[in-house]
Amino acid sequence: MPRAKRGSKRLDKRKKLQKLSKGFRGTKSKLYRSMKESVERALKFAYVGRKIKKRDYRSLWIVRIGAAARINGLNYSQFMHGLKVAGIDLDRKILADLAVNQPEAFADLVGSAKKALQAKAA
Repeated sequence: MPRAKRGSKRLDKRKKLQKLSKGFRGTKSKLYRSMKESVERALKFAYVGRKIKKRDYRSLWIVRIGAAARINGLNYSQFMHGLKVAGIDLDRKILADLAVNQPEAFADLVGSAKKALQAKAA
């Protein structure tokens, strides 16, 4: 039976891990087993962090929208309900951007939401 040579697979695998563990302190960037464990752990934290980032941004947008809506005479939930009744489909990211950068356009949206709420109540 011919001899099976591994070739450069082992070295390539190690190089990939070394690249990922660059900057880790001490053993975690030098020794293969420690390197492997720490890279795996770091990638797990990175995955979770990407999910948390989405959560954090959504809550930031909600706070900004709520503050701008209160300035214009509605609370957050009334404003969002008014937009839904008015048939205005803008996501929270866009609404927060409008609230910060274009307050007059946001005030128009609040006016539309108020009208829709009044029309629904009547």
